[in-house]
Amino acid sequence: MPSPKLSRPLTAYYQTLRSFDRQGATTEGATRIAFQSLLADIGKQYGFTILGEQRVRLPNKHSIRLDGEVRDQFKIRRGIWEAKDTADDLDLEIRKKIAAGYPTNNIIFEDTRRAVLFQDGAPALDVDIREPANLQRLLDQFFGYTEPQIEQFHHAVAEFRKQIPGLAQGLTAIIESEKRDNRKFAQALTA
Repeated sequence: MPSPKLSRPLTAYYQTLRSFDRQGATTEGATRIAFQSLLADIGKQYGFTILGEQRVRLPNKHSIRLDGEVRDQFKIRRGIWEAKDTADDLDLEIRKKIAAGYPTNNIIFEDTRRAVLFQDGAPALDVDIREPANLQRLLDQFFGYTEPQIEQFHHAVAEFRKQIPGLAQGLTAIIESEKRDNRKFAQALTA
């Protein structure tokens, strides 16, 4: 039975990792470009932008540097990504990042072999991303997640957009009435 065809972004990701492997590149600094490119390619399908190396100030006034941040068209953070060396103990590195205050509402920690997705402050998925189906599932869950307050914001924006024509009509009617019935208003508008 033939294996399923990989999407172009996943194919490019695995090809890039193989190229890095042939060069003996295993450090986070070398390998994270592959995952960042994958996130950027997939993120476009959702209308998201991936920003690398973002400094974020935490509520405790400390700041951290995120490997990657996913933002929507309103510049709202939709997710975070943290890369680790293949030689690192991923579980230990995750504990360190969480202790340092990294947000865990929607974050991927990965080391090119394994990825752990946290959502709503808890582990949501822990998979071997050398398996394309697992990587696809991780990305689907990561990009498909919306925090409740962000969902409410987008719902409010959509509702407001629906109301704009009616609000504009009402405002136009008030202006026309004032132009007709209020001489001072009409003079001021003309001036």
